[in-house]
Amino acid sequence: MDVPAFIERHFSPAIEKEIVLWENANDFDSIRRRISEGGFTIAVAVGGDGTVNQVAAALNHTDVALGILPFGSGNGLARSIGVSMDIQKALKQIESGTVRKIDSGMINNFPFFCTSGTGFDAQIGHRFASSTKRGFWTYCKIIFRELFSYVPREYEINIDGKELKQKAFLLTFANAGQYGNDFYIAPGAQLDDGQLQLVVVRPFSIWVAPFIVRKVFKRKPSRYISISAGKDIRVKVKGPTAIHFDGEPVSVNENIQVSIMGKTLNVIS
Repeated sequence: MDVPAFIERHFSPAIEKEIVLWENANDFDSIRRRISEGGFTIAVAVGGDGTVNQVAAALNHTDVALGILPFGSGNGLARSIGVSMDIQKALKQIESGTVRKIDSGMINNFPFFCTSGTGFDAQIGHRFASSTKRGFWTYCKIIFRELFSYVPREYEINIDGKELKQKAFLLTFANAGQYGNDFYIAPGAQLDDGQLQLVVVRPFSIWVAPFIVRKVFKRKPSRYISISAGKDIRVKVKGPTAIHFDGEPVSVNENIQVSIMGKTLNVIS
């Protein structure tokens, strides 16, 4: 699809707009400057969760509202705020939708708006980022392959002063309820309640995995999953480890610090 042409064809000509192409994946600075200096009331992220994260980070703590045209594999934040997966309908939402404020999270100085985490999902994020193929089925293939080799790790967790030690398959810090594709890892998470949901998935037999996934899709509890709410979460793990913020992977050394900031981002839904 020629996205700029599609926008020109379907977006109201009565609304002044400017289309800026993000041509260099490793350089967002010029777009960030254009957003901050352009006097815009809305900035629309056209793409997947990584693009949305970059644009949202540029708008965080400003009066400019985030709109989303979802073209990604998961579209976690778009789904969470009620953006249509039909692109033409999503355009109409940007034209006439309402603005609301949502919270934002921070993991080791990286902002996130949907979910962040460490463990299996962060490793999947690293594998997916380096894959030459994109899309939902590529993501599923990587998950299936990694399930047979991933080794859970020991974590020391402090959530709002409460300490626990836990061997875990993954830890998710959820501002929104889902990763994307309506896969609800934290069904009780709210985007504007000033809290994060800490999801701990304990180690399990590979043969149990399909039943856990089925329960997650149905938003039902599992004895392998525990969820607790907090505002400040600190995690220690031995050695370098992978983390992700809205699916974007990075590596850190041992210490992970996660926090929440209340109602810092304007979004259109």
